[in-house]
Amino acid sequence: MSGRGDRDWRLGAVALAVAALAAIVGALLRSRDGFDGWTLLHWIGKPMATAILVLLVWRGDRSVDPRLRRGVLAGLAFSLAGDVLLMLSPRLFVGGLLAFLLAHLCYLRGFTADTRLFARPLALVALAAVGAAILSFLWSGLAPTLKAPVIAYVVVLVAMAAQAVSRWQVHPDPRTRAVAVGGVLFLVSDALLAIDRFRAPIMAAPLWVLGTYWAAQWGIAQSVREPQRQ
Repeated sequence: MSGRGDRDWRLGAVALAVAALAAIVGALLRSRDGFDGWTLLHWIGKPMATAILVLLVWRGDRSVDPRLRRGVLAGLAFSLAGDVLLMLSPRLFVGGLLAFLLAHLCYLRGFTADTRLFARPLALVALAAVGAAILSFLWSGLAPTLKAPVIAYVVVLVAMAAQAVSRWQVHPDPRTRAVAVGGVLFLVSDALLAIDRFRAPIMAAPLWVLGTYWAAQWGIAQSVREPQRQ
């Protein structure tokens, strides 16, 4: 691994942690009745954290398959758009959902660059069962207009996570393992977000939702990190 690349990722990890912490603390402490300083901290930290990952992937390993690199980069860009939409107003929820659906489609496309779609069907079966259980739990709390969009989103999210796990099983190495963990953590993060929003409030929800979210994105971003020296 090049010294410069290693330094970029170490500095990126610190910057991501600081931005994510700002976003989480701001979300936990902000006023629910109006705009305040904590809200501003959240609004600064949340897009900044994802933007840091966009920059790291942009500067990542150029020897990686361009289809994988483009897919991850596009997925992070759509995620950044989703972050902003979900942050600004609850009324933009469907727009944010669409942005993240497109992000997962980009990740899914990237993860097929070197691995046949669902090359390990057991991963798809297991994660589909998890997705179905989440949908079943949420169903009664979803407004009728949201049921179709949420089903579509869960299907694409499960497909992305299953492909990430399949890719790791076909090509086991530290990078594919990190991506597989990231894909599964994305499912966890979105499940926590949906439960908190539609079913029952979760104590300190931003900590768990955003913490797992950026851990997931960090894992996916490892797709284009230069291999570690042995």
